[in-house]
Amino acid sequence: MSHDHAHGHDHSHTHAPASFDRAFAIGIALNIGFVAIEAGYGFLADSVALLADAGHNLSDVLGLAIAWGGAALAKAPPSKRFTYGLRGSSILAALANAVLLLVALGAIVLEAIQRFADPPHVAGATVSIVAAVGILVNGATALLFVQGRKGDINIRGAFLHMLADAAVSAGVVVAGLVIWRTGIGWIDPVTSLVIAVVIFWQTWGLLRESVEMSLAAVPRGVDYDAVGVALGDLPGVAATHDLHIWSMSTTETVLTAHLVMPAGHPGDSFLADAQAMLHTRFGIAHATLQIEIDSDRFCAHAPADAV
Repeated sequence: MSHDHAHGHDHSHTHAPASFDRAFAIGIALNIGFVAIEAGYGFLADSVALLADAGHNLSDVLGLAIAWGGAALAKAPPSKRFTYGLRGSSILAALANAVLLLVALGAIVLEAIQRFADPPHVAGATVSIVAAVGILVNGATALLFVQGRKGDINIRGAFLHMLADAAVSAGVVVAGLVIWRTGIGWIDPVTSLVIAVVIFWQTWGLLRESVEMSLAAVPRGVDYDAVGVALGDLPGVAATHDLHIWSMSTTETVLTAHLVMPAGHPGDSFLADAQAMLHTRFGIAHATLQIEIDSDRFCAHAPADAV
């Protein structure tokens, strides 16, 4: 039996992440300035909702920094030690962001519950004014990442955090106005709990997808069965097995597969066409195909449960 390890790589079609260095720098600077202002007024107004929003924004500053670091490390070239470079850093950054947000959520919920026992007097007008500024800051930061949100979970995490923060700030504005008009102090911790629900909602999807990527799951949006059928339909292919699809980074998908071709090795043009098909139909730009000639010889990786 003859085994040819053929690599169909089309480097002109790799999905290299766009540079968002400027967006990260501007977003971090804007949010650091706003966190300082919001936290200061939160203490002055004795508002846990305002402090909760400031804490969330601070976690987003750290999140932006982590995402930026992951994106920067992902550009590192391959080495003998890290043969894929450090592209997986973007996946770790997305996972770290999700965990960081869950920690912030726990702190907000704990503080809000404690405030229910003794609702403080809250300067509602001050809360509303400061939170209104937050809508502008968070909304402007979200716009910096709007172009990259569809193709990169790392960038999408930054975008969703900022967009949700803008919505949360809008909720704080409403709560501040209600407190100002009615003097009902428990509205403040209730708003904090609503913020916690929003954080959990936006974090769950990010956490789930980043964990899946960390475990080399088939990326969402890629149909494993459809890829297998497409490879099996290639001319000369009698069977396929040992098909693996996973994320090299938050923007790049990798595939390996064994193709049984009894007529013999198909040549480089076949491999180029197969790679182009995988890229066009499934967004897979890094494919390694092993050609097997002897269909009667058992391959140890042929069983579906073999790795």
